[in-house]
Amino acid sequence: MARRLRAGVAAQLPVLKAAGVNPGLAVVLLGDDPASHVYVRHKIKACEEAGIDSFLEKYEATLSEQALLARIDALNRDARVHGILVQLPLPRHIDARKVIQAISAKKDVDGFHVANAGALMTGIEGFWPCTPYGCMKMLESIGYPLPGKHAVVIGRSNIVGKPMAMMLLQQNATVTICHSGTRNLKALTREADVLVAAVGKARLVTGDMVKQGAVVLDVGMNRTTEGKLCGDVDFESVRTVAGHITPVPGGVGPMTIAMLLVNTLESARRAARAQ
Repeated sequence: MARRLRAGVAAQLPVLKAAGVNPGLAVVLLGDDPASHVYVRHKIKACEEAGIDSFLEKYEATLSEQALLARIDALNRDARVHGILVQLPLPRHIDARKVIQAISAKKDVDGFHVANAGALMTGIEGFWPCTPYGCMKMLESIGYPLPGKHAVVIGRSNIVGKPMAMMLLQQNATVTICHSGTRNLKALTREADVLVAAVGKARLVTGDMVKQGAVVLDVGMNRTTEGKLCGDVDFESVRTVAGHITPVPGGVGPMTIAMLLVNTLESARRAARAQ
């Protein structure tokens, strides 16, 4: 599905380019965190394959907050750039919230800016965060009718949990958000028609916690003691119960990158309309 979405983005580029707009994504990377480098490499490769211009800016982890904010300001004013992504996490001496708010809401293709969070909350045009947006596309792809269904989201982060809940609400699902303070998690997850696990705890959700036939979306990305990637869901025990389930790796991850390209394309379209 992610491949189809990326191909769809590539197919729409000629029209924009003919109008003099070449969609561009700027990716800012600080430090040498191995996981961040892998994620950025995948994003740049996806841009290149789709035909989106990419601008990768690498800096030492010692770059000052002031210097980073100045660079973001320059990218905000760069007409070649339609999307700006600052790879998280950032070094401890930099306030990530301040950096996110410094990115123009019109170029915030990650959907993290408070203006885009407010747009999602109130149902007006903005950019949706890529991971929950990808989850919604997967539900759409199987023709799953959300109205009236009970959706349970484990996790309340600003990146996945909260926006995921808002998107499900927009589709008239009844939503329960669970978190570290939730009592009797199993009783709630067993009532879920749609279960989204986004808490960052390896194999937290087991087969006995899932309703027969439920749709299970695993957003987790963890490593086992053996160093293998795994999600928040114990795939082997849950797959025998769930009606649909996403694997880790190879499930939500590729969709996140696909939706980043979709958002960048949409940002370029809006810029073309403004011209």
